[in-house]
Amino acid sequence: MRRKTGATLVLLHRATRITVHTKPCVGILVTLLTFVFCSFLFGHLPILWRMLRKREFMHDLFLQWAEKYGPIVRLNAFHRVSVMILSPEGVKEFLMSPQYPKDRLVYGRIFNLFGERFLGNGLVTVCNHEHWHKQRKIMDPAFSRTYLIGLMETFNEKAEDLMEKLEEKADGKKEFSMLRMMNRVTMDIIAKVAFGLELNALSDDQTPFPHAVTLVLEGMTKTRIPLFQYMPGKQKLVKEVKESLKLLRRVGKECIDRRREAIQNGKEATLDILTQILKGDALEETRDDENILDNFITFFVAGHETTANQLSFTVMALAQHPEILKRLQAEVDDVLGAKRDIGYEDLGKLAYLSQVLKESLRLYPPVPGTVRWMEKEHVINGIRIPANTTLVFSTYIMGRMERYFKDPLTFNPDRFSRDAPKPYYCYFPFSLGPRSCIGQVFAQMEAKVVMAKLLQRFEFQLVPGQSFKLLEAGTFRPLDGVMCKLKPRSPARGCQA
Repeated sequence: MRRKTGATLVLLHRATRITVHTKPCVGILVTLLTFVFCSFLFGHLPILWRMLRKREFMHDLFLQWAEKYGPIVRLNAFHRVSVMILSPEGVKEFLMSPQYPKDRLVYGRIFNLFGERFLGNGLVTVCNHEHWHKQRKIMDPAFSRTYLIGLMETFNEKAEDLMEKLEEKADGKKEFSMLRMMNRVTMDIIAKVAFGLELNALSDDQTPFPHAVTLVLEGMTKTRIPLFQYMPGKQKLVKEVKESLKLLRRVGKECIDRRREAIQNGKEATLDILTQILKGDALEETRDDENILDNFITFFVAGHETTANQLSFTVMALAQHPEILKRLQAEVDDVLGAKRDIGYEDLGKLAYLSQVLKESLRLYPPVPGTVRWMEKEHVINGIRIPANTTLVFSTYIMGRMERYFKDPLTFNPDRFSRDAPKPYYCYFPFSLGPRSCIGQVFAQMEAKVVMAKLLQRFEFQLVPGQSFKLLEAGTFRPLDGVMCKLKPRSPARGCQA
């Protein structure tokens, strides 16, 4: 492997720049000391820590390195080596095989937050393949085609609640955050269809759940800053994150206890995620309520946050591309007309909407990628990767690389048309292989229903002056929240029951 990578050269360049106005000998000394101290002791961590503190988006820096130095980029952190694998060959090799587990060090960081249990050994974070496979097998029936078709009624019901809230704002003047509204509707959906909970987050501004999830995800990001919880002025946030985690797990336990009691009393259980979690518990010889709660939190947080971000990014992109928006509205009008309840068969007819959602995920994936652990030495793209190395895979970076997507920063849904070449192993917003996201079909059905109703009913425009930057806060989300104004599309476009 190359001893000096692009990342190291960038760091040296930055160190050199700060010596311009000093005496030559002092400048050289400072440069050498900075290079030695940062590169050989901390590696690239000082760069990343600084960007985290300033809330800068470090993934664009990684993209620059990948474009300049090639698809295999080495990152150093103390004595640990991480390698970004940004080639289709590498993605196929490592993600499609079960022999490369998730990195325990990386995923262990979200086992708990500030000493309070968070995702624990849930389906996303568990590293032991046998334990993961057992959990996944138990969960699969809750994501079967039959069950998902049965969710259309709830998808329609909660999406209608959102439309009613948006109608109150649709005077062409009120400004509001589309991200906030999408967060609340997806939270209501996952709570109802997964756990039988009626949160009414859309209607009740006082419900603590949305704020609690936001705080937890912020805490997840902050834990990467060394000694964050001991920094002056940060104790309040740390305390709020811990209280939010306690709230989520307390509500989860109450929900689980009620469902378990109902099942024991002979009441017919709904085939939802919670029932599957409890079935798995019943199959285990040793009851593990903490692991049950891990999966409750995993599905609750991941099941709403990522879809809300995807929907918000899609609105942001469409508002910047009126020609694409017009074509998409024409498809929705042709397929749905003024129909109020969207059927499962309608989803398959909304082909261009599928393309738009996929293109949104290419440019703005809520989850940027995944991490694996490689125990044995391997050669990929002609470069030797040593044993005991963390492998980082980024659909965000690969989705924006010229070598994989022509004119990659242009929003172009036709990339995903039926006749277009398939982007094999360079596009994986739901990961790939055996550890791919169990909820991807669920999420895209939900996104289609919400988006189709929004397009059917409203014209939307972005409030001027906001940026289109991304924020990393546990997931990728729009930095400014997608501030919008709405108008009804047409007074004559009434909805049929």
